[in-house]
Amino acid sequence: MRIEIGAYDHPDAVELIEQLQREYLHRYGGPDTTPFTPADFLPPRGLFLIGYRADLPVAIGGWRGQEASTDGFRDGDAELKRMYVIPAARGLGYARVLLAALEREAFSAGRKRMVLETGLQQPEAIGLYRSSGYHETAKFGVYRCEPDSRCFAKELPG
Repeated sequence: MRIEIGAYDHPDAVELIEQLQREYLHRYGGPDTTPFTPADFLPPRGLFLIGYRADLPVAIGGWRGQEASTDGFRDGDAELKRMYVIPAARGLGYARVLLAALEREAFSAGRKRMVLETGLQQPEAIGLYRSSGYHETAKFGVYRCEPDSRCFAKELPG
């Protein structure tokens, strides 16, 4: 897989985000409603990556910087958003490679901790994060009061 820095609103990203939102609809009954703008993923405050196999977009993921807030974030957090691998490319290690690249880039941008929110309807995501060194943490963000929501964190090396 070739990984490129892209924009959140790049056509390839938009297509995969639409697929991801359909997956949320299937698993949770509705889309992710976390508020943000494409500018949240622009360096140095954030980053969005697109993974390609044979020039076809197969994976996406991004992080956006967060600071201490009433939503439960801490200063120096990088919030992982929109991790997705198309069904035909799952099980090939692309999510793990993309996650590692996002962690490296967040650390290089001065971020101290990677945080993310997922849900019990995504057991494969929970497995990926746990096997990548993430631990469950206090809930944060839009879904912090949802009983099926789970939040994870990982201190970035340094």
